[in-house]
Amino acid sequence: MPSADVKEPKGQATFIPTMRELARTYQAFANYSDIHVRELGLTPPQFDVIATLGNTEGMSMKALAEATLVTKGTLTGIVDRLEKKGFVRREVPPDNRRSFTVVLTPEGEALFQNTFPKQIAYLQPRFEQLTPAELKQLQRLLKKLRSQF
Repeated sequence: MPSADVKEPKGQATFIPTMRELARTYQAFANYSDIHVRELGLTPPQFDVIATLGNTEGMSMKALAEATLVTKGTLTGIVDRLEKKGFVRREVPPDNRRSFTVVLTPEGEALFQNTFPKQIAYLQPRFEQLTPAELKQLQRLLKKLRSQF
């Protein structure tokens, strides 16, 4: 307990509980989501890469790192493992031979078509507990908070 002469930073009383709730909410979401992803035969980072590449013509490693929740250093290993399993391949674009694009193979596209809708269906009932207006408000507030960082 702080002594009477020590002042707490301004705004702490309202900021700390919000920060804790945000962290607890993310942990609860990740735990719930990850269980199902593992039942689908993927790790959460593998699912993130497959889901991000789905319905695209592929992405550079830089774009893939920015679009996923995976750090660039970790992404290389994930792409290596997915490539060994035959789900992705690296292609060298003709206009930039110094880089490559990560593309889903036909097997990877089939995996995406099989797993992505199942994961969305698994999560949907939880999000449907909020009204469309609440979902929009939550999205707006989360974007606003993210922009502060």
